[in-house]
Amino acid sequence: MRIESVTAIPVRLPRDLLAARGTAGSPTTLAGEGRYRWSTAYPVLYSTEFETALVRLELSNGLVGWGEAQAPLAPEVACTIIEKLLRPAIVGEAFDGSASRIEALWDCMYATMRVRGHAGGFMLDAMSGIDIALWDLAGKIADKPVCSLLAAEPKRAVPAYLSGTSGATPAERAAYAARFADEGFSLVKLYFESDWADLLAIADGLSHAMRFAVDALWHLPPAAAIDMARELDSRNARWLECPLYPEEIAAHAELAAAITTPIAVGESYRTLREMEPFFAIAKVLQPDLGRCGITGTMAIARAFAGEIIPHVSIAMGPQIAAAVHVAAALENSPLCEFNPTVLSTANSFLAEPIVRAGPHYHVPVGPGLGIEWNDRFRTMVT
Repeated sequence: MRIESVTAIPVRLPRDLLAARGTAGSPTTLAGEGRYRWSTAYPVLYSTEFETALVRLELSNGLVGWGEAQAPLAPEVACTIIEKLLRPAIVGEAFDGSASRIEALWDCMYATMRVRGHAGGFMLDAMSGIDIALWDLAGKIADKPVCSLLAAEPKRAVPAYLSGTSGATPAERAAYAARFADEGFSLVKLYFESDWADLLAIADGLSHAMRFAVDALWHLPPAAAIDMARELDSRNARWLECPLYPEEIAAHAELAAAITTPIAVGESYRTLREMEPFFAIAKVLQPDLGRCGITGTMAIARAFAGEIIPHVSIAMGPQIAAAVHVAAALENSPLCEFNPTVLSTANSFLAEPIVRAGPHYHVPVGPGLGIEWNDRFRTMVT
């Protein structure tokens, strides 16, 4: 068999910004006009829409695999890289569905631009979309779910944690989390926007049955970061995620040494080499499957002694399913991120939903990623 075709599909869907605030892809208030707007809390752009990039691979025998690149802004960029750079590199290549062949194709794609300095960013996002599609094909060739290609005895269900809370006040946000505590969730991640006291009020308002983690969105004030983080120590926070700018490795090390709350990082990085400087700093790594791919995530997990907890932000079926399969396969992966609105949006395009029952994802059991598109999806892409 050979790779017959590669197609990249930018996806852009409307969403309710007010309802999305405090959750994946829109954790803060946005300011400005147009599709891409500045966060009011720290200098980064967010989209007013739900954006991602899908990848379709077809083999010479007609078998089709699907992947997805993490593309919360400008999905056309990853799609253009796939169409102009990566498609010529892999179309016509032999493919037998083996892990070694997928790794060889990953190396081939990486080699196309590495000497030009494009060893991260959009380039790796695009590669990851193709990588997920290759694993989907591998599972279909073997007639096994992806997790069974990655591990001899994968989990059948993966514990989930609630990512984000919705509401206008700390009390409303704590009440939002309480609804999920009633379903059995024991962990919620709170996003830090601009008022640390409000975040602590949400944490203090949670049910005794629910622990919390904090995503600081890279903007703890450097001079106050240790004192702020010690407020989490006293509350037994599960982790402190993305406390400082991604480039500030030494500052992360200083913060980690001064507090007991574990540091978590990962979504800003795409390869083992990018994450290695944090191995002695972070106790939790959060690779995003749409940025690291399955191949890259497994390489990171094999090298890291701490916990691997896949990051799931704006995503459709291929990316979410890939995260669940990887979490199911890894012994050092105790959790996977869950955002209700994101999963609902993804499931609205699937013939059979990715099942979340209480505080667990059910691992898809069909071949490959175990997902199939419905008529709504086919209408959208035609």
